[in-house]
Amino acid sequence: MLKIRIIPCLDVNNGRVVKGINFVSLKDAGDPVEQAMIYSKEGADEITFLDITATHEKRKPMLDVIRNTASECFVPLTVGGGVKDCKDVLEFLKCGADKVSINSAAIKNPNLIEECSSKFGNQCIVVAIDAKKKKNNWNVFINGGRIDTGIDVLKWAKKVEKLGAGEILLTSMDRDGTKSGFDLELTSKVSDSVSIPVIASGGVGNKQDFLDGIKIGGASALLAASVFHFKETTIKDVKEYLKSHDVSVRIDNLYKLKNE
Repeated sequence: MLKIRIIPCLDVNNGRVVKGINFVSLKDAGDPVEQAMIYSKEGADEITFLDITATHEKRKPMLDVIRNTASECFVPLTVGGGVKDCKDVLEFLKCGADKVSINSAAIKNPNLIEECSSKFGNQCIVVAIDAKKKKNNWNVFINGGRIDTGIDVLKWAKKVEKLGAGEILLTSMDRDGTKSGFDLELTSKVSDSVSIPVIASGGVGNKQDFLDGIKIGGASALLAASVFHFKETTIKDVKEYLKSHDVSVRIDNLYKLKNE
């Protein structure tokens, strides 16, 4: 059985980690390289960097941040924001990223998923889906949550799997930063509709939310930001809580930390 991954997310804006609510009202949460090092030592299974304004501002992604982090941090890095084509994916990988997250560019050109997957392997390609509820369904949003594409999330999730995505990073915009828990209905529906891993994102407020994301939402990995950034809980505490509830997690690095 694959172990459940705990992934801290670093949303980066102008070179700083930020966190908001429902994708707005951003607050500073520290230096990205320093934060990544802390999470690496705390036992993160992966770290996700998202340059949340690169696409909207039509600028190059944060290559220096990734390069500096990869040189100091030995946890797998997933990087996204500002990706337009395969050249951008290659640049991220050369800078030390292990996976690249694609969102807006995949909507505008779905064949990009297939092209990047065939060139770099589907294990490198994560498709990020920012979802917001509209009546009884969820729509896909792009450009940092600014544009409603009108595309149904479940249909898009199935399509990106067929095109070669290795996994889906699913964020509930309605829950983002609210600490009210994952959108379990959304997460479970997407998880049930695809066979690739789904990373649940948006809404974590406590350790029970992590457990619910697995047991009810069916997620393969759990991503969180503010609860880690502002020290409301730690990766170590979350993993030990999940283990106590019979969830398979990687804890070998936690034992190492206790002995340091």
